[in-house]
Amino acid sequence: MAPAFWRDYRWGFGRALALPAWIVGVSLLGVGSLARDAGHPLGAAVFSTIVIWAAPAQLIFYGTLASGGLLLAAALAVGLSAIRLLPMTLSIWPYLRKPGQPLWLQLLMAHFVAATSWIDALRHLPGMEPERRVPYYLGFASACMTVSTSMTAVGYLLVGALPGPLAAGLLCLTPLYFMISLVGSARGATDWLAIGFGVGLVPVAQRIVGKDYDLLVTGLVGGTAAYLLGRILPRRIA
Repeated sequence: MAPAFWRDYRWGFGRALALPAWIVGVSLLGVGSLARDAGHPLGAAVFSTIVIWAAPAQLIFYGTLASGGLLLAAALAVGLSAIRLLPMTLSIWPYLRKPGQPLWLQLLMAHFVAATSWIDALRHLPGMEPERRVPYYLGFASACMTVSTSMTAVGYLLVGALPGPLAAGLLCLTPLYFMISLVGSARGATDWLAIGFGVGLVPVAQRIVGKDYDLLVTGLVGGTAAYLLGRILPRRIA
């Protein structure tokens, strides 16, 4: 590949290593320990991070297996939990897809979408030259993947060494980083409305639909309301 590709790839890789990759990576420590408790070998635990690439979905997967559930049920639950990533993928796809791209590259970029890489992509890709976006994104995402798989292995080997509350707390690092990044990147009224609706509607959604579907309903209702209000409000406010 051209030297320019590797220059931008290293740029994205280094930016991720500065902090974001470690935030998502440390949260995978608990997944590694859970995989060992479920009786999976180390290689399978690391492989689950590579192919599932979502700590919440991995928790569902290993939680289902540990409770004696069927593998098919675990796979179905993981697939349904991944639906939340579809809107993220679609929102950054115009910045990454180009005519003539091979299918394997598009699938790889779509697979790399996670909360951390999505937030960074929204913040940096729009202002970047089109030819630099793909290598930068691949570098950033692969750094997150490398650190996460390593931390999964560390968590697997340290099982029993981490107190339960600490392991559970580590899993909260990614959503905390996600929320802080959303607030930091908010610019217009629509962004702030979406954040406000997302926070405010959670208790209501939990009472109406329960804790299994509260985030789905909150995102659908709150995001739609924020979008419509952003279109209705005067342009000088939105």
